[in-house]
Amino acid sequence: VQLQASGGGLVQPGGSLRLSCTGRGYTSNYRAIGWFRQAPGKEREAVACISGDNGEAFYEDSVKGRFTISRDKPNYTVYLQMSSLKPEDTAVYYCATDSTRSCPVTFKYRGQGTQVTVSS
Repeated sequence: VQLQASGGGLVQPGGSLRLSCTGRGYTSNYRAIGWFRQAPGKEREAVACISGDNGEAFYEDSVKGRFTISRDKPNYTVYLQMSSLKPEDTAVYYCATDSTRSCPVTFKYRGQGTQVTVSS
């Protein structure tokens, strides 16, 4: 299982980005998928997760109300819509999954991340 995150870029504070997570060799819409991020000099943190059972979403406190995770089942894609971005959201973002259908997920299966930079 290999997942690929895309959609990062440079955005001004207050702006929006939508990240996409697609899978190669991963065809199940019933796995939970998590988004993680890691900023320079900081530990990796989980920011959002979507359950494979019922699509229930979970968020880290600092992104609640600003980020939305969703799943496009026909295209086996999971999105992370990020709004009201702040400079502290700057990080490399990864999507990951493991064998579970429920959140949280571990960082077991993931691919290269995508850089998000929030700066004026």
